[in-house]
Amino acid sequence: MTYESVTVVESQTAPGVRFSVAKMSFGRRVELTRKVRELARRMEFLEAGPEPGERMDAALLQAEIDRLYLAWGLRAIEGLEVDGVGAIPATLADAGPEELFREALEAVRAETGLNEAERKNS
Repeated sequence: MTYESVTVVESQTAPGVRFSVAKMSFGRRVELTRKVRELARRMEFLEAGPEPGERMDAALLQAEIDRLYLAWGLRAIEGLEVDGVGAIPATLADAGPEELFREALEAVRAETGLNEAERKNS
């Protein structure tokens, strides 16, 4: 048996761009859960708060979780240059087009096999 630990996803928003996304494994699931768990708990607590500042903090935590998912699961990006340099996953988050960041994030999340409710509770 031959097993590839990544899958390649063609961008739907930017022709020629391809994302290499890590496939889920037992060890990787444990690693991701460990990284996301505390942030998700804090986010849920803040979302329930009555103050606008708490909800803003919750939105910031969600953005941090999104960035963590991308860093965890996006192994490579092909066909994208940012400021004349071939993009890497960190470049996509820091300076790349937001629509491609969102698309890559969805590809990573799809690979985790979690639906939206499960992601919020992970």
